[in-house]
Amino acid sequence: MFRPISRTWLIVDIVGAVLGFALTTPLTFVFGTSGLSAWVPEGPLSTVAYVTVGVILWGAAAIARLSPTLALSVAWFGAVIQMGMGLPPAAYDLGIMVVLFATAAWGSRRLLWIGGISALGGGVIGGLYFGVVWSGELLTDAASALRAALIAALLASVFVLAMVMSWGAGLLWRVILSGRETQVARAQAEMLAAEEQERVRIARDMHDIVAHSLAVVIAQADGARYAAAAQPEIAAEALGTIAQTARGALSDVRMLLTQLRHRQGDGPQPTLADLETLFAQVRQAGVEPRITVDPMPPGEPPGAIQLAVYRILQEALTNAIRHGDGAVEVHLAWLPDRVDLQVRNVIGGEGVPTAGGHGLIGMRERAQLVGGSLQAERHGEQFVVAASLPIGGSVAG
Repeated sequence: MFRPISRTWLIVDIVGAVLGFALTTPLTFVFGTSGLSAWVPEGPLSTVAYVTVGVILWGAAAIARLSPTLALSVAWFGAVIQMGMGLPPAAYDLGIMVVLFATAAWGSRRLLWIGGISALGGGVIGGLYFGVVWSGELLTDAASALRAALIAALLASVFVLAMVMSWGAGLLWRVILSGRETQVARAQAEMLAAEEQERVRIARDMHDIVAHSLAVVIAQADGARYAAAAQPEIAAEALGTIAQTARGALSDVRMLLTQLRHRQGDGPQPTLADLETLFAQVRQAGVEPRITVDPMPPGEPPGAIQLAVYRILQEALTNAIRHGDGAVEVHLAWLPDRVDLQVRNVIGGEGVPTAGGHGLIGMRERAQLVGGSLQAERHGEQFVVAASLPIGGSVAG
């Protein structure tokens, strides 16, 4: 019966209902009628009944979002008291409109149609009641009866129109909310699909890196075994290469086994040596990147780090081509324990890449899979991609 809503919205609804009661209830007293009730004598009883109905109707409005079912029941109860006490139509009846809106906007499918029936039936009943009781006609002859009937029909039409419009507005809001939920679900599904596709690509890359590393280890081990007796210095050098390669391969294998469980493909993997080719392709696209590498790599970084640097630069430069104005700055800092990467470009006419875009997701995945982090955001008139990838003891000194 009760819907889960935030405390903020509950407070807003209660405060709004209190304001609605405070603004609408005194209007009948201010603008006045000949009496509050059609058949209860003027006095405390009619006044108490009038105020009580206002409290009930706006109380129903206060809980309309929290429990549309309970709110509709309370509103009907208040309307019955209003008619039973012979009270006139009043501004506080706007609380009924709020309840009808809520039944259509947030109620169950069954309550949706109950609210629609209530809008039609309540409008007809209320219009006939107010038309007959408060028409001011004394039903002494056929003419007065006809005039009373016409007034009742007119009021019934007005009430039905107002109530159905309130219910219809709630139905429209229900459709809007449903559309928003569908869009959110679709966006989440697209993001998950993009992440999965990127993991598949990374798994393929990791497979090839590990295969290459193990091939190097095997070749160096065979060479060291044959050279151990005749040329010990060559054997020692081969063992150093094996240790360096094995450390990088071990890191890749751990990532592969713990995070990536997909089918891998084949293909050559880019390394730092391929960055010049990448920069040349960017220049051919009409963008001249200003490149700074300081300090230089202290040795041969692990294959996973080289691949991550290449792919992040590739995507960042692609975004700069698409969304920038041609000015790009690339900075690489190969520190003993990490590599810091930064790409800056002035934002052009197409704006900035979207936060949920596949490219940004892929860059973050690349950084996270090697234990690093990446931020991509707008800084003033520039879009900045900044990544920090740990190297640890994987770099040969």
